[in-house]
Amino acid sequence: MKRILPGALSLGLALSCTPATADSGADLITQLQAMRQQLDQQRARIDALERQLGAAPSRLDDLRGRGPAADPAPVAVGPAPQAPAKAPEVAPLFESPGVLTPRGRFVFEPSVQYGYSSSNRVALVGYTVIPALLIGLLDVREVKRNTTTAAAAFRYGVGNRLEVEAKIPYVYRTDSTVSREIFTGTASERAFDTSGKAIGDVEAAMRYQLNDGGPDRAYWIAGLRYKSRTGRDPFEVVTDCQTRCVGENVTGTGLPLSLPTGSGFRSLQPSLTWLLPSDPAVFFGSFSYTRNTERRNVYRTVLDGKREPLGTIKAGDVFGFNLGMGLALNDKASLSIGYDHSAVDRTRQNGQVIPGSVRIQLGTLLIGASYRLDRGRTVNVSVGAGLTRDTPDVTLTVRVPFAF
Repeated sequence: MKRILPGALSLGLALSCTPATADSGADLITQLQAMRQQLDQQRARIDALERQLGAAPSRLDDLRGRGPAADPAPVAVGPAPQAPAKAPEVAPLFESPGVLTPRGRFVFEPSVQYGYSSSNRVALVGYTVIPALLIGLLDVREVKRNTTTAAAAFRYGVGNRLEVEAKIPYVYRTDSTVSREIFTGTASERAFDTSGKAIGDVEAAMRYQLNDGGPDRAYWIAGLRYKSRTGRDPFEVVTDCQTRCVGENVTGTGLPLSLPTGSGFRSLQPSLTWLLPSDPAVFFGSFSYTRNTERRNVYRTVLDGKREPLGTIKAGDVFGFNLGMGLALNDKASLSIGYDHSAVDRTRQNGQVIPGSVRIQLGTLLIGASYRLDRGRTVNVSVGAGLTRDTPDVTLTVRVPFAF
């Protein structure tokens, strides 16, 4: 602007110093008016250039994306609605994930789980005359069990706080049993191998985030899971008995010739999950209760084709809890360690506890790792070690969720 003003003044001075073309006063007045008009035009041009120079920085900022918008949209009165705070992500260890699927997003999660367990069983069938003398038979069994479950889970975010899930498993099981025929006096052992493969029990679940949580507040997520009875029923498989498996003069192993792939009972499981961020770690856990429905008019099929009535069977309910801690190593990798415990109630037949049925305690120590491949894919691996006799010795789970 400093260069423009001197130019304009020099132009005015030059025009003012131009000699008059006529001697009369009228001609001088006409020239002065013409010079004044030219000066006014120069001032208008200077003002226009100043306005252009003043608007140039803001336009440049707009082009670079740093300045404010030229025509900002009108803002509605009142605070804008905000989505609830999202729970922190950790390497998954347990069956139910802690982080909900965002609204309108879809997650497909294929998984493979392998479990191995072995146990030794010694049953005394008889009575003792003195502590050192047994009158009767011994039932000695060594069981090695392998179970592989491939599953496909589908999750969809219905809202900012709600997600639904469906899970379809396929189970392949093999059992190897070394035993003697029950209720016989033979001293020879027999190896008995059996297997089973079919679709498992299909599950449906929903989870709802109860609060927003925060750096010093826990996130609480309520869940409800339903398990169907689509797997092969354990009461429908044929048992290796030549007559009734309960009573006298029975031969055979008493074991199923093919293995079931389902539990045989429908169940409903409410749960409550919590996550507490504590930088750089996240503490998490859950409580659950599984209610198994009873089955009436149950029959068991034996080797000779006969069906043995069992009446009404009620599987024991299950109370479970777990807790763990997750630690983020960087923006892609994280580690988790946790403990899962389940207490299984006794099984009842016709309203009475089945003889020999006891409460079972299942405890598992788990270690997991998670690595994010890209924005939509993550690899999760977890290993579990059984801490009680009835728990599988080892479980290995691999999950690869795909987000869309």
